This record gives sequence, structure tokens and C-alpha cells, in this order.
Amino acid sequence: MPSATGAWVPDRGDVIWIQFNPQTGRKEMKDEHPMLVLTTALFNQKTGLVIGLPMTHAESNSTNPFAIKYVGPKNEVSYILTHQPKSFDWIERGARPHNWKRLSAKAFSEACEGLNLILALP
Repeated sequence: MPSATGAWVPDRGDVIWIQFNPQTGRKEMKDEHPMLVLTTALFNQKTGLVIGLPMTHAESNSTNPFAIKYVGPKNEVSYILTHQPKSFDWIERGARPHNWKRLSAKAFSEACEGLNLILALP
């Protein structure tokens, strides 16, 4: 989404590329990966932060009960990792739009429901 200045700002439901380094421990993702953006463009623009869920093509997540399977364009399979919400400085980490652009409303809702099963928000 363009901001008032015309610069791109990630928005809720967008899929972006973002740098996950530095990584700590064996379970955190590293390098650049797609991320499903959970926060609004207004929040992202005002704070310079983005909160989202990492996405990966790693087939090992096919049996992960916290990974939501998403089939993108050209039948590309990805997994949305609802158990690893992240907050990042999207500008410093060089975020940019992913070629998938946005998830469908249904897929976005499913990812949010998966996260809520873990957090149990009222």
C-alpha cells in the first residue's frame, strides 16, 4: 500500500519478503522469508514495525499442527507458522512486496484463527 508520500507500506493481509536474521537458537527461522502481515498499514507506517507470521516452503511443516497450509499461485505450497509471530522493523530489515501480494480473506482468517488457538484471546 502506498503511504501519503507515495512510498510503499505493508498492510494487513499482505505477503512480504523480510529478513529474519539475526536468528537465535535452532527453532527460529533465518535468512529472508515471506511473512503474512497481521498489522494495519497505519500501524506499520506510524511505528516502523510490522507484526506478522513467517511463511515457509519447508515440507517438514506438513505435520506441524500450528502450520496452516496455503496453496499460492501456480500451486506453490507454503506453510504459515502461527506459532512464531514476529515483530520486526520492516524498514531496517528491507521488507518488500512478495509476488503473491495478498492472501485471500479466507486464508488470512484461517491464519488468524490458528494464532488465536495458541493465544486464546477473548
